[in-house]
This record gives sequence, structure tokens and C-alpha cells, in this order.
Amino acid sequence: MTEALIGFGVVFALALLRVPLAFAMGAVGFVGLGFLRGWLPTMANAAQVVYDTGFAYTLSVVPLFILMGNFVARAGLAQELFRAAYTCIGHVRGGLAHATIIACAGFGAICGSSVATAATMSKVAYPPMKRLGYADYLSTGVIAAGGTLGIMIPPSTIMIIYGIVTETNIGKLFAAGIVPGLICAALLMACVAWITWRDPEAGPAGGRATWGQRAEALRGIWGVALLVVVVLGGIYGGVFTATEGAGIGASGAFFFALARRALTWRVLYEVLVESARTTAMLFTILIAATLFSSFVNFTSMPGDLKDWILHLGLSPVMVVGAMMLIYVLLGTIMEELSMVLLTIPVFFPIVTGLGFDPVWFGVLIVLVVQIGLISPPVGMNLFVLNALLRDVPLRQIFRGVWLFVVALGVALFVCLEVPALSLWLPGFMK
Repeated sequence: MTEALIGFGVVFALALLRVPLAFAMGAVGFVGLGFLRGWLPTMANAAQVVYDTGFAYTLSVVPLFILMGNFVARAGLAQELFRAAYTCIGHVRGGLAHATIIACAGFGAICGSSVATAATMSKVAYPPMKRLGYADYLSTGVIAAGGTLGIMIPPSTIMIIYGIVTETNIGKLFAAGIVPGLICAALLMACVAWITWRDPEAGPAGGRATWGQRAEALRGIWGVALLVVVVLGGIYGGVFTATEGAGIGASGAFFFALARRALTWRVLYEVLVESARTTAMLFTILIAATLFSSFVNFTSMPGDLKDWILHLGLSPVMVVGAMMLIYVLLGTIMEELSMVLLTIPVFFPIVTGLGFDPVWFGVLIVLVVQIGLISPPVGMNLFVLNALLRDVPLRQIFRGVWLFVVALGVALFVCLEVPALSLWLPGFMK
């Protein structure tokens, strides 16, 4: 127990010194395991971890879904989604903000990344909101919060990593994210309605589109609908695995972008480089987290902590609720994926030991990551918008996001208290 606590303390100290958390976890895990097991077994373990991670068939789902999202973004489908949503509800107060949330949910169904969704929608949705006179705090708040739907609406990079690390069925995780994702979207839209009711000038209504214009706009999103139905429908129906579905999705997105004349040799090169860079970042974090997990699991910390919590006599739900509070607090000061991978070796054995479904816990993990992504001061989506929208002060971005943080907190509480919301759809899968 003592060795593990020292290891966690050193990791946090290195993080405060601005050492990238992946390097901090990897170094502490390697050195800690070296002192406990000896250096030769530790070096052999490190080499095996790097090899297994790089050549794991199941991990190929990560670059394939990233590639699929990048092709879709280059094909302009985000613009089509936003246009379709706006023509349907743009005439109501805050219509552009509502359309942004719907478009984020649709784009998230083919992207899997919160940061990519927020970055793409900042280019698509912010300019029309600015032209119509929307308040900056509402525009940026809704884009940042809507971007978090990219990791709840499947496919989701966080769910894939969680499923691989905990050996949880990825297809069931994807199915489990649908209902909570819709709940999150509904709560975010309720926030927009509340803000525009309190301050009508913050989100004025747009023009009303004709039924013909709506039908034309809806026809433009057939590519998104086809990809979602084929990829996710095939995974849920057991036609193919998540990895095979990712390959089919990436191929379909490539041919769709090609058909729309969105691909040149230069664009193809940029898409491949961007996908490789993102994949390398995720694999580096995953390797480092695995090394650190090996160190923590070799100590007695997971078992000792589980016994201590059981000795306290708390109800199982209270224990998980306390974990969620810890995650929310950590999310305000740490990068979200690293935070999850750092804590999974400790929390996951406790959760499964208490008899909880790992699929349900995975949904809760994604929800706390969503909250962390838009929680000041280090919410990743907030700084992405600050970098892309240089005319908007950071304080306005911070101001606009707080009500959406509360909405996601409500979604977390609901899913914590009603596990059936997450487990209903996975129950239909074999």
C-alpha cells in the first residue's frame, strides 16, 4: 500500500511540474516495478507491454475509427448535419444553439472524439451564430458542451480504451451509451431553452424554412445515416466485431469523401498524418498507463483499498458515488484520458468486487470525462475553442459553460441512480 501511495504522489508531483502525464505514469510505473520485482523482470515486462500494445488486433479499432472521423470531417458532413438541424428548428428562440447540439450528436455518431467534434463545430456553427447576434458566452458554451457528446454517442474513443483495458465488451459499451447520450443532448437543449428564456437577446430566433427546404436539407445527411446504420447496426446485430465495423466505417467514409470530390492527394496525406499522430498519442498514454497499472497491481493497494471500503459499511451505490466525485474533482485539474487510465487499476476491482456491471461503470466514466472536458480551469474543449476562436475572451468561454456542467452533472446522477438506462440496450445483445 505504501509503495503505491508513493507512486501516486510522485505522478502528481511530476504532473504539477508540467511533465506530460503519459511520461510521468510510464516512468513511475517502470521504476516502481523495478524496485519491487527487480530490473530484469521489469525490463522484460515493459518490452512485452510495448509489443502487445502495438500488435494487439483489438486495438486496431482505435486508428480505424479516428480515420473514419477524419474522412467524414473532410467530406463536409458536419456542415450538412448542422444545416439539416437548423432548417428544422432554426426558427425557434435559440434555434442555432439547439441545432448545434443536434449536429454534435450526429457528428459524434461517426467521429468518436470530443475534441474533434468541438473543433469541427466551432468552424461550422460559430460563424452563423455570430452573424445572427448570439451572445459569445452562449455560442461557445453550447459548442464546448455539445462537443462532449462525441465520446458518449458511439463510437467513442474513451469507451474503446476503457473496454480494452478492463476487457469489457466494446459492442455492449457502444449500445450502453445511446440512451445516456440522448439524455445528455436533451438536458443540454433544456439549458439552451433556459438561457434564452432568461436572456432572449442571447439567442434570437432565425428565419423559418419551408418544408421543401427541410426535405432537401435532410436528404443531404444520407451519408451520415448510412454510415451509422451500417457500422453500429452491424456491431449491435452481431454481424461483425467492433474492429471489423471500424474498418468498414473507415472504408465507407473514404469512398464517400472521394465521391464528394473532397479528397486530393494533399488532403489524403493530411488525413493520414493527423490520424497517425492522434493514434500515436493515444497508444503512448495507453502503454504508460499499462506500465503504471502493472506497478499498482503488484502492490497490495487494490485489495487493501477494497477491504477498507467494505469495512466502512457504506452502501455500494455510495461507494461508486464517492468515486464519481473524485473523478469530477480530478477532471478540473487533469487531462481526462490520463485521469481514467491512472485510476482504473484502483477503482475497477472495487466496482466489480461490489457486484456492479462493468458496462454501467463505463458509462459513468464517460459521463465524468464529459464533465471534465468542459470544467474550468483545464477543460480540454474550452482551450480548443480559445485557440480556434481568438476573438472570444477565455472568461466568456468559462462563463458560458457552467450551466452545461450542471446539466451533465444531472445526467451523471440519473445514470448512477437508474442503471437500467445504460443496461437496457446491451441486454438485447448476445
